[in-house]
Amino acid sequence: MSSGPPEQGVPTASSAEMSPSTPARTSSPTLTDETDVTDVTDVTDVTAAGPFLDGPSALHWRTSLLLVSAFVTVLLASVTLLFPVPYVVLEPGPAINTLGKESGHPLITVKGHTTYPAKGSLDLTTVTVTGGPDSRLSVYQVLGGWFDPARAVVPLQVMYPPGETIESSRKENEQEMVSSQESATVAALEELGILVPTTLTVYSVDPGTPPSTLRPKDELLAIDGKPIVNLEGLATILSRVRPGKTVAVTVRRNGARAVVRTPTRRWEDGRTILGIRVDPTFRPPIDVKISIDNVGGPSAGTMFALGLIDLLTPGDLTGGRHIAGTGTIDAAGGVGPIGGIQQKLVGARDAGATWFLAPRENCGEVVGHVPDGLRVVSIDTLASAHDAVRRIAANRDLGSLPACTR
Repeated sequence: MSSGPPEQGVPTASSAEMSPSTPARTSSPTLTDETDVTDVTDVTDVTAAGPFLDGPSALHWRTSLLLVSAFVTVLLASVTLLFPVPYVVLEPGPAINTLGKESGHPLITVKGHTTYPAKGSLDLTTVTVTGGPDSRLSVYQVLGGWFDPARAVVPLQVMYPPGETIESSRKENEQEMVSSQESATVAALEELGILVPTTLTVYSVDPGTPPSTLRPKDELLAIDGKPIVNLEGLATILSRVRPGKTVAVTVRRNGARAVVRTPTRRWEDGRTILGIRVDPTFRPPIDVKISIDNVGGPSAGTMFALGLIDLLTPGDLTGGRHIAGTGTIDAAGGVGPIGGIQQKLVGARDAGATWFLAPRENCGEVVGHVPDGLRVVSIDTLASAHDAVRRIAANRDLGSLPACTR
């Protein structure tokens, strides 16, 4: 930190050098018959006896000023370090085994289906966030995060958009956690071939051409006579329809069945779509409960799904290995990116994991930040994560497992 401009009133080197033994560099008076040497000496004495001191007194005075300046500088620096700034710090949080217990009870419990004991670990990973709109960090705390490679400093507005509080964020994270558990349950059961009956209701109709004739709250029953049993079934039916073709959609509208003819559209990736957003209601044939405290957000979905698969599968899915991971999941089994991947890698290794399952879309943040002793596998679906765990357990074809290379 700069100590600021020179203090006013501190003697400069040139001033301090002016003394009776060193004549001042003033215009020398002309010696004439009317001026004698004594007069010249008197002029020099007056100049040297100005406001500047010399000798022990001057040294004591300068030392005192320097000490006061140093004290003020340290005081200002200390106050600055305590000043609140708009940043939060991310650091590795605990890794929690989805096959273990939470508060003395199994984290995942199942009713209506046989379960099997598991010996390994399938850890979900977390990130601890310090700071927030209601609890600003000081410069000192933020500097600690900047100089610690295991932590990250991010702007406050990235974690908490304007108007959002820590409490509102907590409630949102809790809801996302509940939604991720539901999606994980459906995806896991579908991965094991267990059909989950689903009701698909139109939530909204997207603007665009050609316009859809479907309406919000329509319950989708069939397309061209083919029953719609779940999201995957809807996607399969539409995959066989040419974009732009008009289809007959059987719906339940206002409590009565009706057939609505509506045009399809081409999505950006070439898929055929109806131009609607649906709200699925799932009816799993078995009862699954996931209990976890003080953890929010959707990023544990993939590990919840793998934990449930292990419990419903004979034998030990992990082969006793310690595997950690992260990733959101949707009901169709798609794995999505998450935040804080670098902190989660550190947390997984600190917990003893030797393998880590990372969403493919996070690979750019993984490369160059993998702790020693941890190997990362790139995944993009629950099926790819399931396959990776089975191969790790069997110690088979490990060299061909997809890794993060970019």
